[in-house]
Amino acid sequence: MSWQSYIKGFKSYLQLEKSLSANSIEAYQHDIGKLVNYMEAEKLLLNVDEVKIEHLEGFVKAIHELGFDAHSQARIISGIRAFYKYLMVEDIVSVNPAELLSAPKLARKLPDTLSIEEINALLNSIDLSTPEGTRNRAMLEVLYSSGLRVSELVNLKISSLFLDVEFIKVIGKGDKERLVPIGSQAIKQIRIYQDNVRVHVPIQKGEEDMLFLNRRGKRLTRMYVFTVIKSCAEKIGLQKVISPHTFRHSFATHLIEGGADLRAVQEMLGHASITTTEIYTHLDRDYLRSTIMQFHPRYK
Repeated sequence: MSWQSYIKGFKSYLQLEKSLSANSIEAYQHDIGKLVNYMEAEKLLLNVDEVKIEHLEGFVKAIHELGFDAHSQARIISGIRAFYKYLMVEDIVSVNPAELLSAPKLARKLPDTLSIEEINALLNSIDLSTPEGTRNRAMLEVLYSSGLRVSELVNLKISSLFLDVEFIKVIGKGDKERLVPIGSQAIKQIRIYQDNVRVHVPIQKGEEDMLFLNRRGKRLTRMYVFTVIKSCAEKIGLQKVISPHTFRHSFATHLIEGGADLRAVQEMLGHASITTTEIYTHLDRDYLRSTIMQFHPRYK
């Protein structure tokens, strides 16, 4: 069988066995494609069961020399490991050459966050006199109120809203469901949007249950949400480079700074591991200094 046939089987494995998102599957396939291109360029005409650790290490060295940063290298190596794990599961190879393949050490990058004042300024910059503005305000209120991923936001369903008890049901990574609280301001803006804007939208077939729709009655794209946030940032002269994920970072950081339990934040964010959530325990130095000065007896 050719490499392309194995990559096709790998795609099915990721879909059926791992329940990964379409974007993650595409990224994995793209990374295995890089390995295939490297071996062709190096005239390494090898089958998948003939690849050794030294071949993979040569590939990693090559992508490093091409200028891929540590995070990109780590992602590519993760894809190769997953590919060879699949080949082992399917008994296509008897030895896993990627098992001892080492990834570059990654510095733990602290996420960018917005202050509460910056969040308010962004939300208040939206023109509520237009249908799109009313929708966008509701959309960003939900994003900050519940810490959703942008993919979760654009796929949020009306049938997943339990506004009377202040919860929404979210479909996260791997199609995992979770219940997340939603704040009163977000609820208020959703109801205004539904009652005054959404009822007038000609809804496309199959999109009837989608909460946020464009003018043509189809669900919004992730890129559109990026564009809305970028436009708001430009309006208020915000110098930070922000994205929908910045709202999620800010949601988590503000909860932790306010004293929220880490496990509760993990549940709300839909993190499989609490290690992922722990990155939000960073607190800026001014906050730490003011806290210790306020509460430590020797600082009073």
